[in-house]
Amino acid sequence: MLNVGIVGGSGFTGGELLRLLLGHPKVRIHQVTSRGYAGKPIGRAHPNMRGVSDLRFVAPDTLDSCDILFLCLPHGQSATQFDSYRKLAPRIIDLSADFRLQDVDRYETYYGSPHPLPSMLPQFVYGLAEINREPLRDASYVSIGGCNATATILGLYPLFLAGVADSERTVVEVKVGSSEGGVTSSEGSHHPVRSRAVRSFKPTGHRHTAEAEQALSMNGPVRVHMSVTAVELVRGVLATAHVFLNKPLGEKEIWQLYRQTYLDEPFIRIVKERQGPYRYPEPKLLAGTNYCDIGFERDPYSERLVVMSAIDNMMKGAAGQAVQALNTMMGWDETLGLGFIGLHPV
Repeated sequence: MLNVGIVGGSGFTGGELLRLLLGHPKVRIHQVTSRGYAGKPIGRAHPNMRGVSDLRFVAPDTLDSCDILFLCLPHGQSATQFDSYRKLAPRIIDLSADFRLQDVDRYETYYGSPHPLPSMLPQFVYGLAEINREPLRDASYVSIGGCNATATILGLYPLFLAGVADSERTVVEVKVGSSEGGVTSSEGSHHPVRSRAVRSFKPTGHRHTAEAEQALSMNGPVRVHMSVTAVELVRGVLATAHVFLNKPLGEKEIWQLYRQTYLDEPFIRIVKERQGPYRYPEPKLLAGTNYCDIGFERDPYSERLVVMSAIDNMMKGAAGQAVQALNTMMGWDETLGLGFIGLHPV
């Protein structure tokens, strides 16, 4: 059994990671930290785990060495404390934004300050197995992608890989649920304010834009124009991308392109039904799963292609992606611990 530690286990992402790893057949959770819940059972922070495990939170300064360490910390904390964490484990999977961008200038542009540990950026592998499987196999340090970036990248990757998308005109509207804001409430996430809202909270300049551009630039620099809107969901991301093709491709050719790219991917599903309410990707169906559902519609009157990509932001957009990355790093079946297929109706 692989001994793993979790730093910052009382938040939404930490709880989701706990849920997955407690059911993983090759993993033993050695320790999970929380300042506020130290000494208390994990069910105190995550009531869905009552009676599932006798594991208790420990204080961060009592963390022992382990085989792999997961960091589920707020932005900025992983990088500033990284030197102490890498002394505890030979492999680290970071679920924060601290090591996602390879370019220090881009980091400063999108995060508003210089990177606190720029020498480590080249040593991190971006955690999406679908685009980085081979680098992940030999990785010591992995940075898990942001949820909005993950949905955007997976939806668009086949088009940019094949070089059929205009490199300047891709526009993505991302609709997200409230859990994306994290476990700590704010004025905007207060229930009477947030409920029934359809609120544009980042129409331009979202930090995940830089991740998407970085991942999709395999054939040269690209521009992605992202807007993010809060909607009446708890879990879920739906990215609707407007792509302008530079080649006259029909629906059948586009289908073949996606099938060729994702044929052997266990967590990618191409959704293209002729009729019914679920003929396009629907985040509600993906709650608790590691799937990414992708669909598309060709505009018959222009060169525009509309691509829809749906995920659970806490699964494929965070904890599920992290467990898939762990499986890939260890040479295990990538689906281990990720077999939940979702519920319907919800």
